Amino acid sequence: MILFDISNKKIKLEELENKTLENDFWNNSTESSKILSKIKSLKLQVNNYDNISKEINNIIEMNKMILEDYDEDLAKELLIATQNISIRIEKLELETFLSGKYDQNNAILTIHPGAGGTESQDWAEMLYRMYTRWANKNNYQINQVDYLEGDEAGLKSVTFEVIGENAYGYLKGEMGVHRLVRISPFDSNSRRHTSFASVEVLPEITDDIELDINPDDLRIDTYRASGAGGQHINKTSSAVRITHIPTNIVAQCQSERSQIQNKETAMKMLKSKLLDLKEKEQKDTIDDLKGIQREIAWGSQIRSYVFCPYTLVKDHRTNYEVGNVQSVMDGNIDDFIDSYLKSNIKNK
Repeated sequence: MILFDISNKKIKLEELENKTLENDFWNNSTESSKILSKIKSLKLQVNNYDNISKEINNIIEMNKMILEDYDEDLAKELLIATQNISIRIEKLELETFLSGKYDQNNAILTIHPGAGGTESQDWAEMLYRMYTRWANKNNYQINQVDYLEGDEAGLKSVTFEVIGENAYGYLKGEMGVHRLVRISPFDSNSRRHTSFASVEVLPEITDDIELDINPDDLRIDTYRASGAGGQHINKTSSAVRITHIPTNIVAQCQSERSQIQNKETAMKMLKSKLLDLKEKEQKDTIDDLKGIQREIAWGSQIRSYVFCPYTLVKDHRTNYEVGNVQSVMDGNIDDFIDSYLKSNIKNK
C-alpha cells in the first residue's frame, strides 16, 4: 500500500550506500561525514515508512476480521490503532518535506521584545516558554545560551538552542514578528495593549559545513555574566562576546561556567549568522546581504495571538487559526508548523 511517494529517497539511499563502498570514500573526511549523515537521515525515514506500511496492513487485516465476526474489544483496538497510525503518517509526510540544506540541523533561536517596555518584555518571555514547552513535548533538548532579564518582568533578549533531528526544519517558519493583544497585567487601568516580539531562527553549523573566518576580523570581549547563575557565574568574567568586524554581527554566550566553553558556543552562533548571510543572494554591500530588516511593530507580524476581546491565534501567511490561545501558549504549535511547511511545498 502506497502512503506517498518515497521511492526517490530509497533510490538516493542506495546510491549513497554504494558510495561508501568505493575505495577512496574515506580520503575526504568532510565529504564522507556529509554522506554518512545523509544516509542516517534517509534510513530513518525509509524504516519509518516500511514500519507504518506493515502496521497499515495489520489494520486492514483487523478490519476484515471485524467484518466477518464483530468483536467490540477488537473494534476499539482498531479505532485506536487507526488514530495512532494517522498521526504517524502525517508526521512522516512532513519529514519528507524537510529537504532543505540545513533542515536536519539543530536550531538556534533568538527572541527580542519590540517597543513597549515591560509589556513587550513579558511577551518575549511568554514566547520563550511556548517554544520550550513545544520542544519538551517533541523530545527536543533546550540549551539556554544567553539570557538578559527584563527591567521589571520578562526578558530583554534570549538565545537558546533546540537540539534534535530536524529542529531547524520544523522551526524555521517561526522566524518573524509575533503580535500579542491582551489586557495588560501591568496596566492599573486594565486597558488592552498590543505588543510585539521578533523571533530569529538559524541552523546550527555542524563540523562538515565549511566556513572560513579570518581571525583578524574578530573582536572578542569578556564580561561578567548577568542574571541567575550563582556566585561563580557573576563574579568571574566568563561571558564572551564575539564581534565580526566586517559585518558588525555579534554573538555572545554566558550560559557556561567556563570562558572557553562560552567562547566555543558564541563562535558556533557567529558561524550560523554568517552562513545565513552567505546563503542569501550575493550583493554588493553588507546591508543588501542582510536583506530587509522588518520592524518589530504593526503590519510586519507573521502571527497574532489575541487574548481579548476574543481568543484567537492566527498565522497571517497560511491563514491557519485556532481559538484555544492557552493551548498554543502551552506549546501546542504543531498545527501551525505543519500548515506552514505544507504551504511552502504547494508554493514551490
